[in-house]
Amino acid sequence: MTTSARENAPAAGETVLDDATLVARARDGEIRAYEQLVLRFQGPMYRLALRMLGNKGDAEDVVQEVFLGAWRRLDQLQEDAAFVGWLYRTTTNRCLNVIRARKPVADVELDQRESAGSAGRPDREAETNAQLTALTGALDQLTAEQRACWLLREVHGRSYDEIADAIGATTTAVRGRIARARAQLAEVMAPWR
Repeated sequence: MTTSARENAPAAGETVLDDATLVARARDGEIRAYEQLVLRFQGPMYRLALRMLGNKGDAEDVVQEVFLGAWRRLDQLQEDAAFVGWLYRTTTNRCLNVIRARKPVADVELDQRESAGSAGRPDREAETNAQLTALTGALDQLTAEQRACWLLREVHGRSYDEIADAIGATTTAVRGRIARARAQLAEVMAPWR
């Protein structure tokens, strides 16, 4: 078990509550329950915001705003089980608003970790860096909506329905945006196949 997994693991005799139970308890004013939700979901929301915005400070601000807003509006949530989708939708929409307010579209920082197979091989490291640079450039060329759809699907594993709900579009529109994003990315990344 990793250090971070141990930190978030329940203490002896403590039970792990599901998301819906924690949401219900948080809605009843139990701050500890909401803290558990934040601990559980701040990482995925931050990674989504960082990849969409390409700026650590902006990503941190968005995630902080999302969780503060969620706490304030928790009583408006219709179903406790819908909390995670609500977080993804809110985070995505806030990121899109930040992107639209910026103009031009911001760079997307991808994880710049080298692959394990490239350790000690400068030629492999250079190739990996070139691939990441090309992918970053390709992501920059996508529209904000295409980038959001692609990231939610490919990086965060969300379903088409969840993405449609998150960005306020139809499932058909989401499928189209993802298909166009994949085609553009495949074209740019073709030299590395």
